[in-house]
Amino acid sequence: MLNSRLRPPRPRLTGRILFYALADVFGLSCLAIGASWFVERKGAILANFPTSAVEAVACTAGGLVVMFWAVARILRELAKQSPEMKAKYDAYIATHHPDKVHKQPDDAGS
Repeated sequence: MLNSRLRPPRPRLTGRILFYALADVFGLSCLAIGASWFVERKGAILANFPTSAVEAVACTAGGLVVMFWAVARILRELAKQSPEMKAKYDAYIATHHPDKVHKQPDDAGS
């Protein structure tokens, strides 16, 4: 069912992508915890953290940095799979939509 030939191919989930996704969730959690202080002026998600504006700003900024770092790493890992994905996608198009197959230009000038 997961490898159905009726849907376009998808990237593989590797250990690195999973790790970076978990880091992204951690960054999002830090961002939410820090930003919640600005709404309540006290720790809204965790009772005793953050307790000051400095902690809230540090937590929010740190979460944002971790999120951007993790997303950049996920995109880098997905880019490594692009040749494999292109081959799978070309095979999918050739099988299911033969009228949309891109033809390679001939060397007519040679």
